[in-house]
Amino acid sequence: MLNGKKIVVVMPAYNAEKTLQRTYDEVMAQGVVDRIILVDDASRDETAALAESLDGVHTHVHSENKGYGGNQKTCYRLALEEGADVIIMIHPDYQYTPALIPAMASMISNGLYPCVLGSRILGGQALKGGMPWWKYTANRFLTLIENLLLGAKLSEYHTGYRAFSRELLEQLPLDENSDDFVFDNQMLAQVLWFGYTVAEVSCPTKYFPDASSINFQRSLRYGVGCLCTGLLSRLCRIGLIRSRRFPRH
Repeated sequence: MLNGKKIVVVMPAYNAEKTLQRTYDEVMAQGVVDRIILVDDASRDETAALAESLDGVHTHVHSENKGYGGNQKTCYRLALEEGADVIIMIHPDYQYTPALIPAMASMISNGLYPCVLGSRILGGQALKGGMPWWKYTANRFLTLIENLLLGAKLSEYHTGYRAFSRELLEQLPLDENSDDFVFDNQMLAQVLWFGYTVAEVSCPTKYFPDASSINFQRSLRYGVGCLCTGLLSRLCRIGLIRSRRFPRH
């Protein structure tokens, strides 16, 4: 608990057996997390078995792979069913440091912001932390275009380290989003569509062989999806088209 709010961490997992224990230990060491929900997306390793052995972890296993976005939809649904007031998503691949959880949770539980992102770009250490140059370049280009289309000033839209208030998650039409990686981008576009303010904190970047990543081909498809998301939001905002992903409010 933090400021009387229930803090739930969600972990969308796929083949995370090698890094899960380390991530779990540091999450619990923060002292503010009431519950961890891990959704295993039909992993081929022992991720689910390990998660079920850990105290304080609610493990849910998909019988078939639903994709990264489909996994998150389950994560957020289960967190709301658990009565979470603050929901923090962190990948169990140990790419993002759990040490930021108290700060991110505090910003939401104090009512300062409904959404907080752990940004790999703030602080200027992304490349030194091991982010491939082509990913960094693509990140900066996509963020520039999306800021123009969405009318925001975020440092990046592509981090997998995010915290949300319950009230925000309850309003977003997440089921209208993709089950693939572009879900992350569509979700942030919806946050901005509904007029919520997004805060960012600088997050150290860690890249190593066991950290999850998508290949160049899927990254390219993701980039096109991000641009399409920004364009769709802009067209809906000026009233040229309608979309259930960006409903009138």
